[in-house]
Amino acid sequence: MKNKDLNEIITSSLGLDTKNSEPVLTEAVVLTVKEYTHNTEALSNKTKNAHYELYENYIKEFNNISAQLDAIDMGEANPNNSKFRCLKQNEVHNMNAAYLHELYFANSSDMNSEILMESLAYIKLQRDFGTFDNWQRDFVACGLATRGGWAMTAYNVFLKRYQNYFIDDHSVNVPVGIYPVIVLDMWEHASRDYLNHKKEYIYRQMRELNWDVIEERIKKSEAISAVLR
Repeated sequence: MKNKDLNEIITSSLGLDTKNSEPVLTEAVVLTVKEYTHNTEALSNKTKNAHYELYENYIKEFNNISAQLDAIDMGEANPNNSKFRCLKQNEVHNMNAAYLHELYFANSSDMNSEILMESLAYIKLQRDFGTFDNWQRDFVACGLATRGGWAMTAYNVFLKRYQNYFIDDHSVNVPVGIYPVIVLDMWEHASRDYLNHKKEYIYRQMRELNWDVIEERIKKSEAISAVLR
């Protein structure tokens, strides 16, 4: 077997086009829109539709950005003024927005919301926050603290525990090494049915959390923790 040049190995493994003077990616990442049903009466149809329209648009723009990145000249990248930098920033913005909406849609709007004290979710949140009530108070505070974005409970793989966070916009203050288990939309449009009374909106949303979905996410986070030990 002939020895391969290191650059040849890298470009081959990454699927880069070596025919051009500057390597370009040859496989765009594509997201697809998922269907969600919102049975809740806590939000108006106008707000529900706005959520979904925004979600669809984020996926559309992400796919557009991904296609542009496929053909961009990476050799012109620089920190001051480059199309590559701009596209990469917008990629994260739209990707996070799409996934955060999906996480929120899936763990909300449960008209029969109930959490059992013997459930893994209850046990883990009580363990890491002292009491389940402490988790609730901290989660509400995170929702109130965001300037427009998301409140989240997530498993931190470095600390090996669950913590609450808030994300401004879709990509500001995003912690490293977390697996989201509960996500709540805190953009202004989300609480407009409550005249932007955030606390009332948060309380109502928390009363409709889908703990079956959250339980499965907790199980996955525990599996991740076991692998990383």
